Amino acid sequence: MAEPAATEMVCAVIVTHRRPEELAKSLKAVAAQTRAPDHLVVVDNDNDAHVAELVSGQPIPTTYLGSRRNLGGAGGFALGMLHGLALGADWLWLADDDGQPADPDVLATLLACAEKYGLAEVSPLVCDMNEPARLAFPLRRGLVWRRRVDELRTDPSDDLLRGIASLFNGALFRASTVEAVGVPDLRLFFRGDENEIHRRLARSGLPFGTCLDAVYLHPQGSDEFKPILGGRMHTQYPEDPTRRYFTYRNRGYLLSQPGLRRLRFQEWARFGWFFLISRRDPAGFLEWIRLRRLGRRERFGRPPQ
Repeated sequence: MAEPAATEMVCAVIVTHRRPEELAKSLKAVAAQTRAPDHLVVVDNDNDAHVAELVSGQPIPTTYLGSRRNLGGAGGFALGMLHGLALGADWLWLADDDGQPADPDVLATLLACAEKYGLAEVSPLVCDMNEPARLAFPLRRGLVWRRRVDELRTDPSDDLLRGIASLFNGALFRASTVEAVGVPDLRLFFRGDENEIHRRLARSGLPFGTCLDAVYLHPQGSDEFKPILGGRMHTQYPEDPTRRYFTYRNRGYLLSQPGLRRLRFQEWARFGWFFLISRRDPAGFLEWIRLRRLGRRERFGRPPQ
């Protein structure tokens, strides 16, 4: 595959909602890349005039999309990605507002890795902002969860994890890849939208992976992942009930889709053990069943207030 030409357009897409301080840090790091994005699209799910002013002050061409309705991460990325394609982007570089590239060479490194291996999508490692040697989210390889960077690079010459990617935290997509797999599903709102795109990527047959030489920094997010069976397996339990609602409902939908159905038995075993043995919480297990059933039946909507 030919080396990405200097004329190819890279459009960065960032989705934000009521985090202007974090967004300012993210925008500063994105604009300071040695291979700067040709255009920046910021989707603001709060339609905040202060955020619009912040975006317009960036040193690269920008588009501010203020939404009067909170579209969630899924809808926000869908809107931003489609706008980037409409601008003529050859590449879409996606990120949340609370993360940032670890150094000025992240985008250039991702582009070089995509060219080297002919990748349709390539992601950086997503590492803890306060402890970069630690992953911001545990990464599962088979049945084993990895929490540290050194657990992924078993050979110093390794620079790519094939078929594994954390999406929406510095992930770089070819425009043709988005045409093949689509944009995030608005119905999911947030939680699981990245897993749905990962599912589509895996089923598309397109090559993708994680570049071990590029790092995106993000606040630690592994506290939701609770170990069971002595740490050999994990379950996800957000303390916030709203996050729990979307996490479990959306996962019920995802595990009913082609490519993920094989995980259903493991899902029942893990969460059954977590709620009934670890937490001794039968009511929590019944609520988990109810929420995953909503997703499986495609009963989407906001949680009751």
